[in-house]
Amino acid sequence: MSEDPRNIILLSADALRADHLSSYGYHRETSPVLDDLAQESIRFENAYSASSHTREAVPALLTGEYPDVAIDDGYRLATETVASTLSEAGFATAGFHSNPFVSRAYGFDEGFDHFDDDLHLGQHKLVALAQRALDKLRNRHYARAEEINERSLSWLDSLDDEPFFLWNHYMDTHGPYEPPGEYAMRYADRELSGREAQKLYQRAIDDPESITDEERQLLIDLYDAEIRYNDARIGEFLEALRERGLLEESMLIVTADHGDAFGEHGYYEHPRYLHDEITHVPLIVRPPGGRAEEVETPASTLDVGATIEAAVGAGETADGVSLLKDLADDRVVFCQSRGEDEHSHLRRYASRSAGGACFCERDRESGTIDFGECSGPPLREELEAHVDERVRVENGESVEEDGEVDEEIERRLDALGYK
Repeated sequence: MSEDPRNIILLSADALRADHLSSYGYHRETSPVLDDLAQESIRFENAYSASSHTREAVPALLTGEYPDVAIDDGYRLATETVASTLSEAGFATAGFHSNPFVSRAYGFDEGFDHFDDDLHLGQHKLVALAQRALDKLRNRHYARAEEINERSLSWLDSLDDEPFFLWNHYMDTHGPYEPPGEYAMRYADRELSGREAQKLYQRAIDDPESITDEERQLLIDLYDAEIRYNDARIGEFLEALRERGLLEESMLIVTADHGDAFGEHGYYEHPRYLHDEITHVPLIVRPPGGRAEEVETPASTLDVGATIEAAVGAGETADGVSLLKDLADDRVVFCQSRGEDEHSHLRRYASRSAGGACFCERDRESGTIDFGECSGPPLREELEAHVDERVRVENGESVEEDGEVDEEIERRLDALGYK
């Protein structure tokens, strides 16, 4: 079967680290669906996100550009996404998710014919107020995978046989870890209420040294259960695609925006660092008809945009390469992250190759660059050259956000541990 896809389907999971998937060697069977999918797909063993948190990682994923180009200083979308490119090429386009940081409030609906960010910003005020009250009552701070699947499949069924681009972003693996129903005790030896899970997660973020070994393991157990739950829902979505005859004529890409930390470097969640636990992500690409292959060469989430555009003959973005081509054995990929609050003047960078990694931090105020761990002089030289290039393209002008962020966004961010 030809690898030229009629449709493009991008499934991304929030805060899903690669080394907690059984298909990536994890000791628990957390991802049987993705394990099976990997057997008929191109699985990239060493894939890294362009950044370590949603506000920079998702823009890079959707544009194929480094975050310092993809978004402005207010984290608003600043360049075209693959949705815009595919829409111009005649594809119907839709996105379904519930992460406030990549909502229409920050311009991420650009290029999508249908964009459901679960925030009800465009609904009648009374409907929105009623929805917010219900969400608070049932402790709901994001749309579960079942909801994302239901909405996206409903949209697919509404199409009139035109080619499409569909992006589903699942929040279930993001903290606070509250696996639903039967999954609550999948790995944990005790069940936590929603309030208890949220308090533990928030304390891990605010005071990581207070987390005991037992509490750390509990957080991991709950996280793994969320992965298993999300994996099952992805399985249901793939089965629905098969029933509709859509999977075999589509290119399917499964990845994550970033990972999550459990104290490996003294922190939890996914702050503005670039260690493996928050940048090493799963990346599985299934062309139409399947193609079983494992790739050890480093890959980047920047490559997703290039792969999509190349697959439909739209050319490749400047910062990524098509994952359907052979990657150079000596390839080096890069990550970046902006500091925040009192560290807003800092920019962190990392380079990774088959031989290791190198890290550095640049102070925008003084212009100094401090290097941390480096596997060797060649990788450091590569990173120095990359940072020099990013300095040249950096905008540097402050762009203020438009107005106040909606109170619903504030509530969601608070529940997700960001406030």
